[in-house]
This record gives sequence, structure tokens and C-alpha cells, in this order.
Amino acid sequence: MEAYGGKNGGVAKLFRVARNPDADSTLPYLISVPLPSGDLVLKARDVWPRTAKVYCHRADGWPEHADVIDEVAVRSCVRRGVAVDLVLDRARENRSQLVFTKIQNGREGIFWQTARTTRKTRPGLRVPTRRAARQALEIVVDTRERYAWKFANQQATTVKRALQVGDYAVELDDAVVGVVERKTLQDLAGCLVDGSLLVTLGELATVPRAAIAVEDRWADVFRLRHVSPGMVAELLAGAQVRYPTVPIVFCETRKLAEEWTYRFLGAASAYADEEAEAIE
Repeated sequence: MEAYGGKNGGVAKLFRVARNPDADSTLPYLISVPLPSGDLVLKARDVWPRTAKVYCHRADGWPEHADVIDEVAVRSCVRRGVAVDLVLDRARENRSQLVFTKIQNGREGIFWQTARTTRKTRPGLRVPTRRAARQALEIVVDTRERYAWKFANQQATTVKRALQVGDYAVELDDAVVGVVERKTLQDLAGCLVDGSLLVTLGELATVPRAAIAVEDRWADVFRLRHVSPGMVAELLAGAQVRYPTVPIVFCETRKLAEEWTYRFLGAASAYADEEAEAIE
């Protein structure tokens, strides 16, 4: 994942918009997006995706004498797989995303969008949940997992293998790219009270995508009898603040926790695959 945030060496990174010097092009503007690996220069149909997604195409480079019409400091520029999330240092029209996908005949299509324009239309992207539903996953189940989920109702196969962290995982090129730790509410409460959950969260945080799936409801925290419900809720909130990259998800029942884990691991597998393709 390529990321940039704030300032680099005291010099602010700039997002720039200029007129395309190629008068014959159907894309009249150029935009320059400052990625850590180098500026990404694209031809664009408009200067900002205000009412609809803006189609873009790769440009040969930034012209020497560009007719710049906008120049804004960048607060954050992060590449996540097939998307680049861009946050500009201004009050309005500051958040957008560039999505790289495939269109007709396998050609690259680049769509510049905002949250509002995304709700209106949608290009042909590969959606991780759809990918998980259409392709059988191989889920690694830790050998120490007792009463393991079998994923019999999902399009998945399981293989038993010792995992360094978590109970269920998916791999890409023999590397773990997604992992889920299964907990019952009683187990979760006990680990919170004795402090071992923080150790588990620290281990899970070393994996690119990790989560804890709880086979109970959040409301049942306040029905605990052998430990103070208020203390458990307080410790749980503190644990999530300390490790915000590892969500703790209450799934109501064992069956729903199994389904949520399948969807999460499917999404993690798809995202890791897209991320590898983007790097290539």
C-alpha cells in the first residue's frame, strides 16, 4: 500500500490541475496526483467529479509549461489496491477517489469519483463479496481450534494447519492476508478481565486484515453475571481504541458469526489479490 500524509521534508505535496495542451484530445484537462512512488499524471474529462464520475486516462507526463488552473496542498494520498484515496487541504471538494478497473476489451479504465457521485452510478468493478460468493475459498483452520466452523453452507473448503495468530485465515502465495479470531461472549469477557485480549489484538494487528468475530450480541454484555458488565464494556472500548485496525464484531449467533467470517475472509482474499495486481 502506497501512502502519503501531511508534508514531506517540510515541502507540501501538491495536487495540480492544468489544461491539456493536446487540442485533439477528448479529455481537456490534466491532473497530477502525488503518490510516494512518483506523481501520477492523468488526462481527465473534468476538473473535479462534482455531479458524475470523471473518466481519466494515463498521460505521458506533466508538460514543461503547463497552463495550471488549480493547485492545492494534499493532506493524504493513499493507494489501496485498485483505488487511490485523495484528501486535499481545503474545506470543500476535498475528498475523492481514483479507481482503476477494466472496461471493454480488457482496456484500463480510470474513474475519478466522490462519495456523492458513487451513489449515482457505478463502473464495472470487482466487488470482493461477489468474488467470495462465486469462487470457493480455501480457509485455513488452526489445529488448536475446538468445535471449529465447517463452512458447510458456504462456497469454501477448509484445511487444518497451525496458525501463528487467529483461528481462521486465508493466504496468498503462502502468506496470510486475512485472519479471524473466534470468541464466545464468556471467552471474550474473560480475556478482557485478565488482560490477555490485548495480547491477542497485538498479534492480530500484525496481519494486514484481521478481526474478532463474537458469537453473541452486544446487548448480552450487559447480562453477564459473574463479572461486572460495565467493566467489560469499558475494557472493550479501551481495547478497540488501542487497536482500531482490528474490529471486534458481535454477530448474534454462531451461524451468523461463521457467515460473517466467510465474507470477511473472502473480501480480504480479493483485496490482497487486487493489491498484488496493482503493485505489479
